[in-house]
Amino acid sequence: MTGLIAENLKYFYSGQSQPVLDEVSVELSTGSLTALVGPNGAGKSTLLRLLQGQNQPSSGYISINGIPLMNARSQVSLMPQRSSINWDFPITVEGLVSLGQLNRSGATCCELEAAMQRVGISDLAKRRLDSLSGGQQQRALLAKTLINPAKIFLLDEPCAALDPPAREKFLVIIRQLADAGLTLFVSSHDWGKSLDAYDKVIALNKTILASGSPQEVQEKIYFISSMGNQCCG
Repeated sequence: MTGLIAENLKYFYSGQSQPVLDEVSVELSTGSLTALVGPNGAGKSTLLRLLQGQNQPSSGYISINGIPLMNARSQVSLMPQRSSINWDFPITVEGLVSLGQLNRSGATCCELEAAMQRVGISDLAKRRLDSLSGGQQQRALLAKTLINPAKIFLLDEPCAALDPPAREKFLVIIRQLADAGLTLFVSSHDWGKSLDAYDKVIALNKTILASGSPQEVQEKIYFISSMGNQCCG
């Protein structure tokens, strides 16, 4: 089924003559789990902001189920990088999750509980953020994102700084969410075995270098790297 389609996106930072994204096209099928990989400065976060509608592309087109993004932004929710969150702020898990509903009427207790249950932290509802492990904090941030009435979720480096067990647990959770029918697009620096958990991988370095199954993309990137173009880390 058709989900999100971005065609020939180009984006320039103000005052710069070279685009940070150049002719980038992406298709996210409904109920899929897709990884977005590439080095620092590749444009991954910029692409996610374009797909969520925070920024407007210099050229190109984005649609959701055939509807222009500007008329369907409620269908897309963005989970920011953990570095953008003040984890020492005196707020509980359920307080953080409820902030995901600031753009509409407050969440009901049932909605809060459901969001926390989906990521396995309902028992932590009354805990303060600063008392949680890194993996628990990331799951709380994901619950905040999931409480939105969206169907497409963009996760910006959600596994950064997590230890291997916490990373594995997080991957299991997002795999389950995709299997339940949600569409997830996850940016990552990880170029290892964890990519096998994804349906599709997109390698980005200002433009799309490869797109396909984890094996197909890794083989293509290995070939490019062997030719002397070290594009991905």
